[in-house]
Amino acid sequence: MNKYIDGFLDSFFGTLNWTWKSILFDVPWYSNFFWGIFIISLFVFILEVLFPWRKNQAVFRKDFWLDAFYMFFNFFVFAIFISGFYKILELFFSDIGLTMSSFTLINLTVLPMWAQLLLFFIVLDFVQWVTHVLLHRYNFLWKFHQIHHSVKEMGFAAHMRYHWMENVIYKPLKTLGIMLLGGFEPAQAIIIHFFAVAIGHFNHSNIKITWGPFRFIFNNPVMHLYHHAYEIPKGKNGVNYGISLSIWDYIFKTNYIPEDSGTIILGFPGDEKVPPGFLKQMFYGFRKNQN
Repeated sequence: MNKYIDGFLDSFFGTLNWTWKSILFDVPWYSNFFWGIFIISLFVFILEVLFPWRKNQAVFRKDFWLDAFYMFFNFFVFAIFISGFYKILELFFSDIGLTMSSFTLINLTVLPMWAQLLLFFIVLDFVQWVTHVLLHRYNFLWKFHQIHHSVKEMGFAAHMRYHWMENVIYKPLKTLGIMLLGGFEPAQAIIIHFFAVAIGHFNHSNIKITWGPFRFIFNNPVMHLYHHAYEIPKGKNGVNYGISLSIWDYIFKTNYIPEDSGTIILGFPGDEKVPPGFLKQMFYGFRKNQN
């Protein structure tokens, strides 16, 4: 038991210390996730101000500051809190003989670094795409995902408005993806994380970008806006599930972009039941009588 307690405390305070050192610029610049996220967010926000897609939308749109707080909470506060619990799980699996290489399907170490990072990105993106589909297909998961879909005006920070339970759901499945790669997650993988955050910010931004012919590979704001549409094709749980890559939606026929005006209504039927404010939303999804 002491091993688990010590592991929890070491991971918790280690993550806390690393975050604090990041804020103080006391870590290598290329691994400074705190200021990296800030710079990416500021860059996309400036582009929203200079080149707004929906020109009648306020610069500080509805719930801008709520979403900004979600970004800080989900990336840092909750990450610190939950890190100790993930360490306990890691120790438990180790005790029963499961390690990060137990389910290895692809040995990336024989490949050049650029190929390792590319496969790492593709595999993790597909795992997240599958997870995203599950969030829409199963009602007990959809209840939590409704927080993200309660956005009524789209902007970059809406990327980070999601219930803390989504962290709990996504992380184990992403870890499974890493295990399939032999536990591969080198220091250079921070580049992939920054790239994914940037694409996610753009996908939710008030900027009209399609990436031209690359739209069949990379997700984009026009495509993702329809993922948040109030009205979706009849008989579907959702469309355009792509995280960073759109290719999965084209492969599995979940793509849907009927037009690109950017003027559609966002949300979902019943979104008026989502309570306003962060504290009430933290407990949303646990009520038995919730639709």
